[in-house]
Amino acid sequence: MAEPLNFLSALVGSFATPAAENPTVAMIESAFRHHGLDARYINCEVRPEDLGDAARGARAMGWRGFNCSIPHKVAIIAYLDGLGESAATIGAVNCAVRRGDRFIGENTDGVGFMESLRGVVDVRGKSLVVFGAGGAARAIAVEAALAGAARVRIVNRGEARGRELAKLIATKTSAQAHFVLWRETYRAGAEDDVLVNATSIGLFPDVGARLDVDLGGANRQAIVADVIPNPPRTLFIREAEALGFRTLDGLGMLVNQGVVSVRHWFGVDVDPSVMRKTVETLFGV
Repeated sequence: MAEPLNFLSALVGSFATPAAENPTVAMIESAFRHHGLDARYINCEVRPEDLGDAARGARAMGWRGFNCSIPHKVAIIAYLDGLGESAATIGAVNCAVRRGDRFIGENTDGVGFMESLRGVVDVRGKSLVVFGAGGAARAIAVEAALAGAARVRIVNRGEARGRELAKLIATKTSAQAHFVLWRETYRAGAEDDVLVNATSIGLFPDVGARLDVDLGGANRQAIVADVIPNPPRTLFIREAEALGFRTLDGLGMLVNQGVVSVRHWFGVDVDPSVMRKTVETLFGV
């Protein structure tokens, strides 16, 4: 006897503002098609004051989970039922997962970035500079420290959040952590092995925005990385390449965290090359 037709797809998605520049929907849905998953990913523009309503709506509509991006990665915690180990340590969530009747917050940003970084350098014993102290910066800094980075320097315009993140790293990991108040140009030094833009500077549509960083004095073996996926070749990346640095764009992190998110939601390991090809085609890289 034939199975009855099912017209109820599983739902996941993303809450952010701005949301229009986020290519995750195209990337994730390409994986759904490739693996035959009856699921949809819905990209949602959600203002900070509406975040609670969005989370309650996802719960009411039976969503399997959702991603959170700028500026919701910390605020969403108030609307969840619990946190996974990494999210609790980092203090930020980018992936909510339905487990029974509960939404549990996970963090796939740091794991995604580290998977991408391992392709170019082993972070053990290295000195990492992270620009920013928001959700992505917290995830990357903590995961790098847990992976064996010897020193992590947090460079941020806001003093309170920057100092809090440096204290978190010093308390929860064996890495040395320092905070630098970003009131003037940060001048990279020979001791900086990996420099990561974890801010939104350079994100579409403000693609001409320039990170206030001078790479002239940096170690020429250093890795310069950006978490921004749109555009993948940010001004920061292009300037670093022109100076001869090895670079890491935001597409690797985007793809890798997407793989982990789908695993959380559906228990399926999707092919990262399918998603990578999709975003490369979108951006012509």
